[in-house]
Amino acid sequence: MSKIDRLIAKYCPNGVEFKALGQIATIQRGASPRPIQDYITNDENAVPWIKIGDTKAGSKYVINTAQKITTEGAKKSRILKKGDLIISNSMSYGRPYILGIAGAIHDGWASISNFENNLNTDFLYHYLTSSFVKSYWDSKINSGSVSNLNADIIKTLETPVPPLPIQEEIVKILDSFTTLEAELEAELEARTRQYEYYRNQLLSFEGKDVEWKTLGEVCLKVSSGGTPLSTNKQYYDGEIPWLRTQEVRFNDILETEIKISELALKESSAKWIPENCVIIAISGATAARSAINKIPLTTNQHCCNLEIDPKIALYRYVFHWVSCKYMQLQSLGQGARNDLNSSIIKSFPIPIPTLEEQERIVGILDKFDSLVNGISDGLPAEIQARRQQYEYYRGQLLNFTPVS
Repeated sequence: MSKIDRLIAKYCPNGVEFKALGQIATIQRGASPRPIQDYITNDENAVPWIKIGDTKAGSKYVINTAQKITTEGAKKSRILKKGDLIISNSMSYGRPYILGIAGAIHDGWASISNFENNLNTDFLYHYLTSSFVKSYWDSKINSGSVSNLNADIIKTLETPVPPLPIQEEIVKILDSFTTLEAELEAELEARTRQYEYYRNQLLSFEGKDVEWKTLGEVCLKVSSGGTPLSTNKQYYDGEIPWLRTQEVRFNDILETEIKISELALKESSAKWIPENCVIIAISGATAARSAINKIPLTTNQHCCNLEIDPKIALYRYVFHWVSCKYMQLQSLGQGARNDLNSSIIKSFPIPIPTLEEQERIVGILDKFDSLVNGISDGLPAEIQARRQQYEYYRGQLLNFTPVS
């Protein structure tokens, strides 16, 4: 019998009580003083202004903010204390964070506070990240009656309230997995910085006798794609891979999330591109990110697809160059959304050493890239394995028998 089994036998042999979260915690939506720019301040003693951008993927805590607001602005917002939880209520809804600082939240968050008499903070965090809770949120959001995760929905969440000693033991076990994952993430970040250092060194041609061309000059063809009418069901769930810019993440594309039909290909601007093109996203938040398609596929109109002339440049060399110059390329964006276009892409400069030198550079960088970003090897695979292990034990440990 495990320690948790012994604790359950001691404290709740007849099952665990479940309560609606709104009964044991205060649930409130955030608020934004408007116009917000009137309340942003550089005063170090002002109130941290907690936004979605202050969170990191996979992080458990919010520990600092990029901006602060005045005390007057905070009074028109929702002020929370350190240790409260916040949960995103739109877009990627349902993602919880523990506040490592006091601060104010805008209306893209909901807050969960005043639960300490019933729930351990970390226990509640682990429960809110579970598949049980995600399924509950999805069932409410996808019902068609609401479009975001509002406070009223959060209040109705049935939440297990085992005795605190049991919660603390569960937290101890689950935190051991998340701590290991965090250590691996830190190692991955260090490897990434090392990779970027060597990439910058290898792709620095300052003072070297090397020919320069534009991206357009090293291509056999530059093209974009199109989006079949989304309301026409005949256009989707086909066999033709169709790439969107959110899938362009400095990666090799082996498959796409969406497939379209032959009819969609015929009746839209989507078109085939051969494998091993360098694909550069040109729209909005994804602009300047790049990828290589390892399969023939089609793309939407927000992808600029470069079919590289192998007599001039290796496609992977071009990929490493545009990845290295991501920030510089992104800075060339135009308009309110900082969009790029094919003219900007085609005129972007690239050094062209000999094919032999390109091959040497690619060989070194591909080894680092595999270590840092590989799907089946390197640290990402180990991190994914630890995450799956955590999710398994979280599901087991939080699967309580309701009190009879």
